[in-house]
Amino acid sequence: MNKKIENPSVDQQLNSTLDPAYWNSKWQDNQIGWDIGYASPAICAYMDQYPNKDAQILIAGCGNAYEAAYLLEHGFKHITLIDFAPEAIKRVAAKFADHATVNVVCTDFFEHEGQYDLLLEQTFFCAIAPDRRADYVQKVSSLLKPDGRLVGVLFDQLFANPGPPFGGDLVSYQKLFAPHFILQTIEKCYNSIKPRAGKEVFVNFLKR
Repeated sequence: MNKKIENPSVDQQLNSTLDPAYWNSKWQDNQIGWDIGYASPAICAYMDQYPNKDAQILIAGCGNAYEAAYLLEHGFKHITLIDFAPEAIKRVAAKFADHATVNVVCTDFFEHEGQYDLLLEQTFFCAIAPDRRADYVQKVSSLLKPDGRLVGVLFDQLFANPGPPFGGDLVSYQKLFAPHFILQTIEKCYNSIKPRAGKEVFVNFLKR
């Protein structure tokens, strides 16, 4: 029997709120302000020089998965998209129904199993309650093959209002990721979308 929590912490309350039902309601009500309507320019620029078209690629919290469409257009052959909001998965599954190279799965990231060469990060990390960030790092590491990489953008900004999104900064990210990754790149993102200019860092982390 689970022990009753008499005085749940803020993070515990967040974890109970930021569940599939919460995110599914956002999709059903079209409250998806994080959706920029196209693939992240920073991720596109990185993938333009990524040589392995046969790489196993994971996009977690995929949403409308614009990056996946970009990858398909550029010859990548093994793309897995996961999200635990059924409405998001219904939309993305319909979008890629004619593409056998795209695997669409409705699942919790923390329960997903697989082995990938590359995990692309775009507005997923910032949606996770801060007390689960260490779990995120460990899970990413477990999902990556030897020499696998975590690549994408993270907010370099602390938000005044309670999240999501939840912000962060370079120092906290370095401390969080360094035990599991070689931080090959963590720097101001020069090609963020205009509303996020100066508020993101681009990361390229190699699994230890």
